[in-house]
Amino acid sequence: MTFDVDRIRKDFPALDEGVAYFDGPGGTQVPRQVAEAVAATLTAGISNRGAVTAAERRADEVVLGARRAVADLLGCDPGGVVFARSMTQATYDVSRALAKDWGPGDEVVVTRLDHDSNIRPWVQAAERAGATVRWVGFDRETGELDDVRAELSGRTRLVAVTGASNVLGTRPDLPAIADAVHDAGALLYVDGVHLTPHAPVDVAALGADFYACSPYKFLGPHHGVVVAAPERWERLRPDKLLPSSDAVPERFELGTLPYELLAGTTAAIDYLAGLASQATDRRTRVLESMRALEEHEDRLLGRLLAGLRAIDGITLNSDPVRRTPTVFFSLAGRENREVQEHLAAAGVNAPASGFYAIEASRWLGLGDAGAVRAGLAPYTNVEDVDRLVAGVAELAS
Repeated sequence: MTFDVDRIRKDFPALDEGVAYFDGPGGTQVPRQVAEAVAATLTAGISNRGAVTAAERRADEVVLGARRAVADLLGCDPGGVVFARSMTQATYDVSRALAKDWGPGDEVVVTRLDHDSNIRPWVQAAERAGATVRWVGFDRETGELDDVRAELSGRTRLVAVTGASNVLGTRPDLPAIADAVHDAGALLYVDGVHLTPHAPVDVAALGADFYACSPYKFLGPHHGVVVAAPERWERLRPDKLLPSSDAVPERFELGTLPYELLAGTTAAIDYLAGLASQATDRRTRVLESMRALEEHEDRLLGRLLAGLRAIDGITLNSDPVRRTPTVFFSLAGRENREVQEHLAAAGVNAPASGFYAIEASRWLGLGDAGAVRAGLAPYTNVEDVDRLVAGVAELAS
């Protein structure tokens, strides 16, 4: 099976409106298979998890099935998959649990390349514990992350870093960072929200002690996921209700899980696995399909970058070598909102903002307003790219 974008596009009802969606970094469109899985779970007989009634068993299998699916997507242990309201909530929960063991003299490292959901929870947890926060910048021209090793010491407890910048697309060398972090005796928390939709992921190979992502960024429903080895979770004692389970991973999941969203997440991962592979096991299908998707998106990214660079007045904010298919650009003489509105009138969704990457936007001198962001997704085709480029060129002329 090859990557057939025309076949894929037929599964996305939203595309029937004729809009070219470049807002995938904020949340992708959803294939009908995911919507059907959500609806089927909502309308099935279901109850709290258990083993007595059919409804209890159905709920239990939805949860366990979603854990297995996430494990196949990320190459992790299903027993270490924790579901949350959002990646932001998951990161706050983990930060609070870890910070119970921090104190004055300890250090936490964050980067200016990250989305604020992988900065503020750690900064605030460190401040409450009396720990010190150390910052890693990035090159404003290239978007490449500075050397994390310069901020490590024997006092470092945790390093939080993105797998891919949600505005610049920069993909830091996570295995190298992980080696340095672990040599310092610290933990590595990776925000994989923007990496997961665009590349095959192997959490162990990346060296992440914790890896967080969001299904709604890879064709699924709105909630969050954070994974770690079960033994890593066993060492943490989160605040929880007295009668709720103390088992891992349930001890970290507050309240009843959204079964319909978990069913949708399984369906989204099954869909990703079938993008360009017919292998017998899902993990292999995921890896083969995500490699094919990466090649497809890289080709389109090259076309998008070439088209934008040919337009007078365009500024591409940073140009990392290894990146996701994401472009953060400005047009001379035009406000970001004006560019967004002009593209919207042409049926192109490419929003303008700082997109919660407030430290990155400020570091680039863009303030809190940011720039226009165009991000590719599995359903993006050549015509979409050309329409976006033509819309910007028209406004620039």
